[in-house]
Amino acid sequence: MKPSRPLLTRLALGCALGTTLVAGPAQAADRELSALIEAAQAEGRVDSVGMPDTWANWQDTWADLEAEYGLAHMDTDMSSAEEVAKFKAEGENATADIGDVGFAFGPIAVQQGVTQPYKPTTWDEIPDWAKDEDGHWMLGYTGTIALMINKDLVPEAQRPAAFADLSEGDYAVSVGAVGQASQANNAVLAAAYANGGDEGDLAPGLAVFAELAEQGRLSLAEPSIANLEKGEVEVALLWDFNALNYRDRIDRDTFEVVIPADASVTSGYATIINRHAPHPNAARLAREYILSDQGQFNLAEGYARPIRAEHLTLPEAIADRLLPNEQYANARPIQDFAAWEQSARELPRQWQSRVLIHQQ
Repeated sequence: MKPSRPLLTRLALGCALGTTLVAGPAQAADRELSALIEAAQAEGRVDSVGMPDTWANWQDTWADLEAEYGLAHMDTDMSSAEEVAKFKAEGENATADIGDVGFAFGPIAVQQGVTQPYKPTTWDEIPDWAKDEDGHWMLGYTGTIALMINKDLVPEAQRPAAFADLSEGDYAVSVGAVGQASQANNAVLAAAYANGGDEGDLAPGLAVFAELAEQGRLSLAEPSIANLEKGEVEVALLWDFNALNYRDRIDRDTFEVVIPADASVTSGYATIINRHAPHPNAARLAREYILSDQGQFNLAEGYARPIRAEHLTLPEAIADRLLPNEQYANARPIQDFAAWEQSARELPRQWQSRVLIHQQ
């Protein structure tokens, strides 16, 4: 059962300013948020791109915004690149208010001049690496590359807990379409992190998979829910939110999900508010709600790890869906976007020449 939903003024400000509203800055913030709610209600709706009901449980957030503030909603699903391009192409004739883009696309959207800033009341609880300093974009939730292990197919003594463990054992490892899928590309970057590489040097990560290929243990099966369910995948590298979702949808007792203990990469998705949003106050209120406690709970119910996870006490039923905070101790975000963009462009060729050439 979902926890009860207090008014956003108390929900958000309780985190940012303390549970008791007192005279001074807290009262001023309360008045500002009340004015925002009133202005958003006057606009009456918020239109999004790339935030469909079934992704990260956005459906509960849209339902909450309608139930509590009377905001009608419609989403048009599209990729991060398409979202930025749409904002740019439409300009002052904008049809969308807010979007959700991959981590690397937040700075790109700012460079394209298609965003407007808004800092929610929980701003101080969002890590510096996960937000634009002026509030043009900020992550609402993260994804971290995880190991998903079929316990029926991999003996307990062989189950990997880190990238360093992958060289041992008889099981096959599935990583997906490297060079095409963001999830697979980030798995290579995570392996590079674990072996002394970085965004500009993927060679140590490619070496991990080259060794698997030489051993005949690199599976070319896509780590999809269908293949996992059919038992065609023994160990897979997936975003944690996908792995946990698949685990629970197939059979929680069959699969184990762990974050590699030696290193992993954390990425995520950021909201961007259209510079020419037709309903700018509704878009700001939507961001405010997404970063509030209940908005973060909603995302966690969709297996997405809230960006404010360190500051939240998740209801037990929701926390049970996610991995404990301590598993993420050695996961780190991308630091050099320019280097990673260049490496990702070169990855298809490198994957072919350094890894698949060894495939048995």
